[in-house]
Amino acid sequence: MNKNNELNATHLYNKEDELEVVIDALGSEGEGIAHIDGYALFIKDAVIGDKVLVKIMKTKKNYGFARLINIIEPSKDRVEPRCSIARQCGGCQIQHYAYDAQLAYKQNKVTECFKRIGHFGDEIDTMMEPIIGMENPYYYRNKAQFPVGKNKEGEIVTGFYASRTHSIIDTSHCYIQAEVNEELLNIVKDFMKEEEIPPYDEENHTGLVRHILTRVGFVTGEIMVCIVINGSKLPSHEKLVDRLTQVKGMTSITINVNKEKSNVILGQKVKTLWGQGYITDYIGDIKYQISPLSFYQVNPVQTKRLYETALEYANLSGNEIVWDLYCGIGTISLFLAQKAKQVYGVEIVPQAIEDAKKNAEINNIENAEFFVGAAEYLMPEKYEESEGQMSADVVVVDPPRKGCEEALLETIVKMNPNKVVYVSCDPATLARDCRYLCDNGYELKMMRAVDQFGHTGHVEVVCLLQRIEK
Repeated sequence: MNKNNELNATHLYNKEDELEVVIDALGSEGEGIAHIDGYALFIKDAVIGDKVLVKIMKTKKNYGFARLINIIEPSKDRVEPRCSIARQCGGCQIQHYAYDAQLAYKQNKVTECFKRIGHFGDEIDTMMEPIIGMENPYYYRNKAQFPVGKNKEGEIVTGFYASRTHSIIDTSHCYIQAEVNEELLNIVKDFMKEEEIPPYDEENHTGLVRHILTRVGFVTGEIMVCIVINGSKLPSHEKLVDRLTQVKGMTSITINVNKEKSNVILGQKVKTLWGQGYITDYIGDIKYQISPLSFYQVNPVQTKRLYETALEYANLSGNEIVWDLYCGIGTISLFLAQKAKQVYGVEIVPQAIEDAKKNAEINNIENAEFFVGAAEYLMPEKYEESEGQMSADVVVVDPPRKGCEEALLETIVKMNPNKVVYVSCDPATLARDCRYLCDNGYELKMMRAVDQFGHTGHVEVVCLLQRIEK
C-alpha cells in the first residue's frame, strides 16, 4: 500500500494507488462512495458498510474513481446476488445489496436531492411517505431488448451490453426479465444457426439480426417477439414463426427494419410476420394496446401502484379539467379519465398518440382527447392562442429524465391549476422543477417514491404540489 495514502483534504490521490476504505454512501447509480478527509472515491460494486481494498483509476481535484480489488469486511447488508454475471453485466447495479437496504437508499436518495438541489429543508423528511417496494423484486420487467452478435469463436451470442461498453455478455437468463425470455432467445438463436443467418456487426455495419425485442402482458399472458434487422426481410421466417407459435401466449411476431448505422435500437418500420402487430395488457381496469414502438412502463405491477398514488394525489371529484403532459400511449391519462370530467393528453411521438386514441376507444373512454406535439412548445402556444384563458384544475407531468423545460413550467404556472402532480424517474431534475414551482405560487404537500426498478439505482417519485391561495 502506498505510504502517501494517509492524506489530508488538500492532497490529491494518485492513479494506481491502492488503499483500504470504508463505504459510507451510495451514488446516484448505486456505486459505493468512500469519503477520506473530504476526498470522495466512487467505487462500483461496493455498498454502504463494506471495508474494501481498491485501486485508484482516475483522479480529480475533490473526487476520484477506484476499482474494487477485494472485500476485506463485507457490509451487514451485502448479499450474494442471484445472477452470476451481475457484476460484469451492470444492468443490476445493486443486486448485491439487501432489498430492504436498497429501498432505504432510494428513499434517502430522493430526500437528499430535494435538500441539495431543490434547497428544501428538513421538512422534506415529513412530506416523504414510505417508499412502495416490490413484493417480489425479480422477473418484473415486461420488456427486454437483447443485442445479438458473435463471440471470439464466431458463435452467435445474445444477452446484454457490459456496463459502459458495446461488448455483449452472453446470457439467455435474466433475473429481472420475464422468465419466458430464455425460451424465446434460444428459439431465435437456434433458428439463426440452422439457417446461417448472420448477426449484426456494428463496426462494419454488416450482418442481419441486430436485436431481439420481447414484450409480455403480465395480466393477459400475451407475448410479442420483434426481430430488429439490418435489412428488409428475414429469410426463412416461416420456420421461425412455426417454432415461436408453439410457445403458450404467443400473440405477435414482427420484424423491425433498422438499416441505420447508429446506436438507436428500433427503426420506424414494423412488419407483421404472424398474428397481430401488438399485444394487450391491463393496468388496473384499463386495457392498453402495445406495439413494438410503444412506450409502456416496464414494471406493470409497480406501475399500477405508481398511478394509484398519482390518482390519490390528484383527488379527483369528477368535475375537473386535467392536462396530462408527456402522456405516451395514454397510460396515466386513461387512469385519470375514470375520475375526471375531461382529460387532455400531450405527447411528441405521433404513433404514441395514435395508440392513446386507440386505447381510449377500446376502453370506451370518451372524455380523453390527445394532441401531438412537444409539451414545452405546444402548451405555451396553446396558452397564447387562448389569450390567457386556458386553464386546468389539475396538471399531471411525467417527463423524461431531463425534466421539464422552464417554458413549460412557466406556462403551467400561468394556467393556475389547483394541483400539479409530478411523476418523475429522476429525483435530481424533479427537485429542480419543484423548486421552480414552489418559487412561483405552489407548495410541496407530499411525495412518495415507488421502486419500479429493483436492483438498480433508479427510482420513480410522485409529488403533489398545491397552489397557494392568495
